[in-house]
Amino acid sequence: MAVALVAGVSRFACVLVAHFAAAAVERCEPALREQPLAVLSARVDSPNVGREGAPTANKKIAPTIKKIVDANAAARERHVRPGMTETEAAARCPTLVTRPLIDEHAAAARHALLEAVLAVSPRIEDGGAGIVYVDTAGLERLIGEPAAIGRRLVHQARTVGLVARVGLAGSRTAARVAAASASVPVTVIPPGRERATLAGVPLGVLDLDPELTATLARWGVRTLGELAALPREGVTMRLGPAGLRAHDQALGRDHEPFRPWTLPPFWEEAQGLEWEIDSLEVLTVVLETVLTRLGGRLGAAALAADVLDIRLGLASGGHHARVVSLAYPMSEVKPMLALVALDLEGHPPPAPVTRVAVSAHPIRAQMGQGGLWQPPVPAIRDLVSVLARLAALVGVDSLGSPALLDSHRPDAFAMLAFSPPIESDAPARGDATEPRLALRRMRPARRVDVAMAGERPTRVDAQHVVACAGPWRASGEWWDTEAWARDEWDVALGDGALCRLARDCLTGHWYLDGLYD
Repeated sequence: MAVALVAGVSRFACVLVAHFAAAAVERCEPALREQPLAVLSARVDSPNVGREGAPTANKKIAPTIKKIVDANAAARERHVRPGMTETEAAARCPTLVTRPLIDEHAAAARHALLEAVLAVSPRIEDGGAGIVYVDTAGLERLIGEPAAIGRRLVHQARTVGLVARVGLAGSRTAARVAAASASVPVTVIPPGRERATLAGVPLGVLDLDPELTATLARWGVRTLGELAALPREGVTMRLGPAGLRAHDQALGRDHEPFRPWTLPPFWEEAQGLEWEIDSLEVLTVVLETVLTRLGGRLGAAALAADVLDIRLGLASGGHHARVVSLAYPMSEVKPMLALVALDLEGHPPPAPVTRVAVSAHPIRAQMGQGGLWQPPVPAIRDLVSVLARLAALVGVDSLGSPALLDSHRPDAFAMLAFSPPIESDAPARGDATEPRLALRRMRPARRVDVAMAGERPTRVDAQHVVACAGPWRASGEWWDTEAWARDEWDVALGDGALCRLARDCLTGHWYLDGLYD
């Protein structure tokens, strides 16, 4: 990777994705990267529209005119520029590929870039569409020299499907100008050399107001160095706050304080459709595309999803929403797709689908290593696939991990989402262990006939009771309809069996509750 480097230490980095609206479309359709691409927006020509926004009675309704909002580098090389009509752009570039502007694509790409950069530094700032500022103070000890930090940021952007250039300098403004004006992926400028290094950069890189640009052009100002050389007092007097801000930018000075960006509570990827989908098989293909982008974002930020929210826009104008709880936190696409597909197979949308949106609740995945004496745990994708099929057969409410409740009531438990148990280390071989007596509970408990002598059991079905201990009495929830009360006995039978008996005090029935091993 080519790096333009001036030795020194930098404190800020700017991650810049050029032509961001086109880059957001290329992220959804990677095959378009090598083709001239233009992003279109539509408007209605205003001369044939009345003051209240309705067409005038004596004029025809103007046709919809599609304008170029953005174009990628390949299209710009063929002289396609924003503001052109689609017809004019097609005349300049017959092979031009066009796509409509979809706000969800741009929003998802913007958040994906922020989240990817956040994995490198905990302090980042959202500088607008396709621009992220990074506080790199202290990263040298973790990553290395400034050029290495820049390469890491470029790599992180690529993991979420975006091609970025990175500038590093002592200020955010200088870092952004360096990234915007460079032809290499990483450019490093040492603090204190911003003005000298950026002096030859064209003035257009600042994206100033057209009137201000025209005024400076009449003054003969074409580069940042020429703008920085103007007297500051004269710029302030003649151009006002906008001119003063431009002068600060030419000097490489930051005009506003650093505003850290924080993670949103959930991440979303969406896909608008130009046609209606009424087949689950075709819908699965679209879901795979959306989940691939979402999984890439999670993986770049070292996060995993434990819940997926599926929201499908319908041709009828409504929505079909589903919440898919994952059996294990993950960012892999195939198991997530299997879960979503099985859920939609059991709960299909009531109308054709025109839009797909998937949001994830991110968590930090717990990493661990199995012990030496435990069997290897199954791969996450295999485990999730099995659980998804079981959920489709028995229902989500009947699948999970039982957890004991804080209650004296026997067998009081709740079903929680399944997670692999954490096994403790097995004792070393050769260690002496004391023999223990284990109670094997019967699920469900078996109904038995018990003969009593006074308050002590003497016979269980056809077996004579040799010895017994008890009763142990317990009761609870007497204030509710779920009230319970039972007596428990440990008895030794004539055939050598040692078992646990339980008597339901409310019904008088006896049960064989378990056997001792």
